Amino acid sequence: MQQEPAPLTRHLRVHQDRGHTVLEFHGEIDIAAAMEIIPYLDRVTGRPGTRLVIDLSGVEFFDCSGLRLLHRARGRVLDQGGQLLLVCTHPLTLRVLRVTGLSRLLPPMPTLDAALGQPEAASGSL
Repeated sequence: MQQEPAPLTRHLRVHQDRGHTVLEFHGEIDIAAAMEIIPYLDRVTGRPGTRLVIDLSGVEFFDCSGLRLLHRARGRVLDQGGQLLLVCTHPLTLRVLRVTGLSRLLPPMPTLDAALGQPEAASGSL
């Protein structure tokens, strides 16, 4: 059963969906937002076997600070034997992910339903 997202900061909401922890990023993900998000991100990604979705659907701006958050989350989740999925539809954010190569490691899905319908191999592990 899906529950209403709990706002943790103005840039982050967290909820559970189909056995996954979903981190919804919102607004402008810049260095200030990243500093707000890191403590929550580290708490979730430090658990063994975490099944995590980072949902960028509510993001309007995404810079290198956001890329660092994604890279950090991926490394921490994979080190703990977990799974990380990414939801992203914003054209500029998708372009940044493609140009930097991060989209090869974290293939973006168009919706949360699409991400959660994917097999375990979609976690971007190498």
